[in-house]
Order: sequence, then structure tokens, then C-alpha cells
Amino acid sequence: MAEAHWGAGDPGSIYDYIRVATFAIGPDGRISQWSERAAEFFGVPATEAVGADPITTFVPRELWQRGRARLERTLSGEEWVGTTPYRDATGGEGLAELYMMPDSALPTAGATCLAVDLGRLRRIETDLAASEAVFGQTPTGFILFDDRLRLQRVNDSFASGMGLTPADLEGLTPHDLFPVSEADRLTAALRKVLATGEPTFDLRFHGVVPTREGNRLWAVSLYRLNGTAGQPIGVAGQVSDVTSRHVAEREADGVRRNLALLNEASAHIGSTLDLETTAKELLDVVVPPFCDLATVDLYTALLSGETVPSAGRLGDTVLTDGSGELRRVAVSSVVGGASSVLGSVTGLPIAEAGGTLCYPRRSPHARALRTGRSVVPEPGPDPLLRSTLIVPLVARDQVLGLVQLSRAIGSEPFDARDVAIAEELVARAAVCIDNARLYRREHERALILQRSLLPPGNPAASGLEIACRYLPSNNNTEVGGDWFDVIPLPGNRTALVIGDVMGRGLRAAVAMGQLRTAVRTLAMLDLDPAEVLGALDEIARGLGDDSVPAGPPTPYGRLTSTADEEAREVYLATCVYAVFDAVTRRCVFANAGHLPPVLLGPGEPARMLDVPPGLPLGVGGEPFEEVELTLPDGAVLGLYTDGLVESRKHQLDEGLRAFRTALSVEGKGLEDLCDHVLGELNPHHGEDDIALLMAKVHAFPEDAVGNWFLPPEPTSVAKARELACSWLLSRGLEELVDTTELLVSELVTNALKHGRGEIRLRLLRDRSMVCEVWDDGYAQPRQRRAQETDEGGRGLQLVSLLAERWGSRRTPKGKIVWFELAL
Repeated sequence: MAEAHWGAGDPGSIYDYIRVATFAIGPDGRISQWSERAAEFFGVPATEAVGADPITTFVPRELWQRGRARLERTLSGEEWVGTTPYRDATGGEGLAELYMMPDSALPTAGATCLAVDLGRLRRIETDLAASEAVFGQTPTGFILFDDRLRLQRVNDSFASGMGLTPADLEGLTPHDLFPVSEADRLTAALRKVLATGEPTFDLRFHGVVPTREGNRLWAVSLYRLNGTAGQPIGVAGQVSDVTSRHVAEREADGVRRNLALLNEASAHIGSTLDLETTAKELLDVVVPPFCDLATVDLYTALLSGETVPSAGRLGDTVLTDGSGELRRVAVSSVVGGASSVLGSVTGLPIAEAGGTLCYPRRSPHARALRTGRSVVPEPGPDPLLRSTLIVPLVARDQVLGLVQLSRAIGSEPFDARDVAIAEELVARAAVCIDNARLYRREHERALILQRSLLPPGNPAASGLEIACRYLPSNNNTEVGGDWFDVIPLPGNRTALVIGDVMGRGLRAAVAMGQLRTAVRTLAMLDLDPAEVLGALDEIARGLGDDSVPAGPPTPYGRLTSTADEEAREVYLATCVYAVFDAVTRRCVFANAGHLPPVLLGPGEPARMLDVPPGLPLGVGGEPFEEVELTLPDGAVLGLYTDGLVESRKHQLDEGLRAFRTALSVEGKGLEDLCDHVLGELNPHHGEDDIALLMAKVHAFPEDAVGNWFLPPEPTSVAKARELACSWLLSRGLEELVDTTELLVSELVTNALKHGRGEIRLRLLRDRSMVCEVWDDGYAQPRQRRAQETDEGGRGLQLVSLLAERWGSRRTPKGKIVWFELAL
């Protein structure tokens, strides 16, 4: 008898996919042989199946009769193929395609049967149909590699994308299709998927297609193909040409990058009114996000406030001939050897930041300056640069200079979009640079105006040694209204003035100049300090008077310009005015809201003088008080503005205390002491202007003063001549005797004629000789033109003709008439 069951074949055959079972039926109509696949198919082991009736065992009861009839015909030699339901050992039912073939070679008739699971077969057919549909009709490329990484099959979409047919591609490897570097990457990915079974998604690689221009970009996802036993048999891939998508993504990234660049420029360019800082801010924005090397060149003429020669117009833009001298105000680079690169680009000697250069007339740089348009020159021989873009700086219809942008080898060259974004960036920077340039010009002019209104050097004063300092604020802040003055007065007296106009800019400097001129004018009237400040207060209020007419009326009110509003703005200022008499060493102070003077007495620490601080000038409404002090010989008087002692870093009291401490140092001359104070207080923060005026008292020599009292008698005229001549001769001033004798006679005669009371004659010798005649009369002398028939009226004309200067001033008890002769 034959074996009870058949042996199993190798796994992974086609029969594992379609689920096939074989068995044999003997001539008695019972199962004679039962394979392992049959046991798996029906779920019945060979020990139970062999010898069993196949009809009653595997066929549903309602089909027994039909099944037995079919079996008998087969055993009688009739072959049959058809479908039949079956039942497995668990009671489950299925549908099988059954092949029953009689075996005529056996001594007794039997049959060999082959059963195929129709459900599995139909599923395989469906999968194959779907696979064919997807493989053949989808626009996505599909590829199949065998286990040797050769193309086994490709669909039409992939083949057409490569410019070939599927037959042309079969058997090829990645190295037959793509550049070596890309083929190596793809091969490595295929081997990894084949070895590990882990899929790879969106692997991108480049290549060239003969039928298409340019480089193509593909994205591939790879999956391992396994046999029924799980063994790898190849790799399947889904391929998409993403060149267009990549270009779109790159363009979108470029747009986003450019928008971010513009946003960065808006936030950072123009944060200050310093020209060099603004240029550097532009380069900080573009290097390295936009380019690798950049420079900013500006016309030196514009920087100095001059006008660049015009070479015509382009629309409203004033063009230049491109040959003017430029100054390189900023350089930025991420390229090694940037200096050599700069030289190779321009073809000129290298110009670092701060250097000057002139571009040749035929150079692309000069062309950009002449035309006011951007230029992209042809790439030069430099091995470090890929592309250069030259953009002119144009603001308010004026070419200011140019910006040069360069990209290094390995970067994309500048395209039209890059040129547009560069022009937008440079246009924004140009406005900021021009604002900084205009501000610098205004600042320098205001500074020149301010300095021109201050005393040059250290002014000379009778009985005083003067040292003064003025430190302007830094370039990032506007000029202030600080000022000081030393005004010589008759009678060897000196007016010391220091003040500070509130506010900044050119208007503050102009207001300072107006007030300083007013102070000098009032000082010449020989008014008391309180009267001077009172008159200054009226003047300050007049400077900001609202009498400036507004514009014409409209339904919405009167039109008012900004200039009118500024003209009506109230001027406020602080000021200290002091008058020092060198003969008596008495000093009279008046204060209009200013910081108090500081006095350093011999052998004493510096102290603040108690001078009542009145209201600032321009407020009005309150009179000013005076304080009179006698200053000891060798004392140092300090007048200053708030910039010296006030800062954001410390309180005002702390600054005043530091000033007194610095002033109290011993053993220094006045100039050195002035420098020591500035060094100790470290006022170089630049927050505000600083004015410092220091005066050291030197006692007037006793032999330099002649003082006599004369009775109101006619004989006093001769006595005055005698006293004056004797005093002059005793001091070796013989050359002044005749003139002095004549003029003293005239003044004493006028005192007898127009004055009253006792007459005082005083002679003072300092840098000149001064003669004073005092009387108790209040009528001020007035020079007039005498007619030919007049018997008098020519005395003051004679005084004016022979004296260097002459004048009169009031005293509490009368007046003083004086004249001055040069030594």
C-alpha cells in the first residue's frame, strides 16, 4: 500500500500563495493518500483523513447525493473540473475549485484530486489586477529592483520621465542612469532597505534627462519586497519628479527671506543719527544673510556740507559725473582675505573703512553714480567672488554714493529679484544716511555758531586770572545752549556771566546768541546785576512772544506752520551774573534759576555761595535779589553749567559734592585746576554740553590807585590837574601828562558846573590808565554837536577825541564820568 501522506515542498512556491491541496481516492471511494497541504487546507491530519469517506467528511449533507454521483463517474474514468463547497474540521465552509482526474495506470481504478481555495485565488487575481492598474495607469513612477539591485520592471510614467521606454530600462542599475554621487546615494539606500526592511521616504537625488533642459530633482520612497516565507526578493520604489515643486519652494523661501530681510532693515537701520553707525547697520543687515561682502562709499563733498558737481538729471534725480572723491564709511565681510577681494573688485588701491577713493570713469561704479541705476558687472577673474551688485545711494533726488554687494564662490549669483530687494534696502538706508548727514551738518553749524559766540581763549580781566572750558555734547545729541562770557566794565570791573538755554539744537544755540548779545549790551549800560537779569527776563519773554501772527482763518481754525509754533515757543534760560571790582575785591551776584557759584578761599575747602536762586529767565513775575561779597586775595570763583555735575548715573547733590572736592585740591595753577576738575568729574559721557568758568582773585596793587576828594570850589580844577600830573610823573607816565591834564580839567569843570557836593578824583593803572571823576549829580553827560556860534559844548567832544574810551555810570549817590588812555 502507498504511503499515508505526501511530503511538503520548499516554502515560498506559488502554491503557498494560492493555497492548493492534493490527495488521492482509492477504487473503494475512500481517501488513500493525504498531503500536508491537504491537512492544512482542510484542517484534518492524515491519520484521520486516510480511509475516510470524502463525501461525508468534507461535503455538506445536502450535497452528499450529488457528490457521490460525481465521485462514481470519476472512478469509472471520467475527469471532472468544477467548483464545490467544502467543510473543514472546525465546521467552517468554503468554496474550492476541484480537479478530479482518474488514474488509469493503477491496477485498480482510483483518482487524484487537486483542490484550490477559490477565495484566495480570487483575492490574488484582484491584487494582480489592481497592481497592474496602478503600475500601468498612475502618473507616478514605479520601479522594481531585484535582489541584485537591477531594474526588473518600471512603469510607463517613470520611463517617459527618463526619456526612455520600459524595455530600455530593464536590467539597468542606478549607476547606468544617474551621476556617480547621486547613484551612490541611491544604491546605498536600496541596500539598506533590502537588508533591514525599513522603508525610506522622500529620498531626493539629482540627475539629467536627455529630453529635458536643466538638472532634474526626484523624490523616491523605497519598500522591501518579501517572499511568502519572508525572504527579501527585491525593492519597490515610488518616484516623483519634484523639480517644479522644488523651484517653487525655493522661490517661496526666497520671498520669505526677503520679507524677513526688509523687516530686519526696518527695525535696525536708522536707530541713530550717526552717519557711520547707520551705514554699519545696513551692512549688519545684509551680511551674511544677503551677501558675503559689502561696502558703503559716500561723497566726501556731501559729508563736509559741500555740493557734488551735477552731471544732469534723470527725472527729478540730480546725477553726478561719478569721478568725485568718495569716502568708505563702512566695510563688512565674511570672506577670508577681504582686503584683497576689495582691491580686485574695484581695480584700485585698497580702501579700508575711513579711506578715500575715486572710481575710474569707465568703471561700473562710476556708471552707477552717473546714471543713478544699479549695475551688475561681469564676473571678474577673482577666484573668491561669484557675483557683484553695485547700487547707488539716492535720497531726496540726490546721489549720495554707492553700496557694493558681493557674493562668494559657492553662492547663487544675483538675479532680478535680488536686485529689486537690494535696491529697496539701499533706498531705505539712503534716507536714513541722508538724515544723519543733514543732522550732522546742522549740528556742526550750530556748534560753530555756539563757539563763535563764546570768548576766544582765556579772556583778560582786571584783578582776575581767567580759565574757561567748553565741552560740547557728543555727535549723537544736539548742540545745547550753554554759554559764558567775561565782559570788561569801566573802573577796572569785570562782569562774569554763565547761562544755559533750555532745549537743544540750532534754536537753542541761536537763543543763546541772542541772550549773550543782550547781556553784553546791558552790561555796557552799567546796570546792577539784578537789573541786568530783570531786563534779560523781559527779553527772553519777548523772544517767545505770541505776537507772531497766525495764518489766515479757515472753517477749521487758523492755519499755523511749524515755524510759527516754534517762533512762539517760550525761551527759558538760567543765568548767573556777577560784577567784580578789582580795586575793592567786592563782587555782586544775581542768580536766575542757575546752579550756585562755588568759592574756594585760601586754605579753606570749596563751598557753595548762598545766592538766592530766582526764577529762570523767560518766566517773569519775580524780582531778582543781589548778594555782595568781598573775595579774599587768591580765592577761586567757579561758575558752571549742569552738564558738569548732573548725569543719569548719579544725583545732582553727588555731582556738586564731587565738584567741591575736586576744586579743593592744593598746589595747582588755575589752568591745571580746571583740567583736574574735568578729569575728576569725568564729564565725557556726552549727555549735555559743559561750560566751566573759573576766576582767581589777584589783589590790585595799592600804588596803582590814586584817590582824592576835592571841595566843590573853582580852585579844585587846578588842584585836580596838579594831583593827576604828580601821580603820573611818579609812576613814569610822562607821555600821558598833557592829555590827562587837559581831560581832568574838563571833567572836574563839568562836575562843578553840572554836579553838586564833594568831588572825587580817582586814577587807576592796570592794562590802561583810567581817570574817574565822581560827583553827587544825577544828570548824565551827553555829547552834542556844538554850533559855530556856541561858546561851550565842546568839552565832551574833546574828551571823545583824545581818550581811547569814555563814559559815565550811575552810583547810589550820583554819577561817575570816566575816560581811559592806553599805556
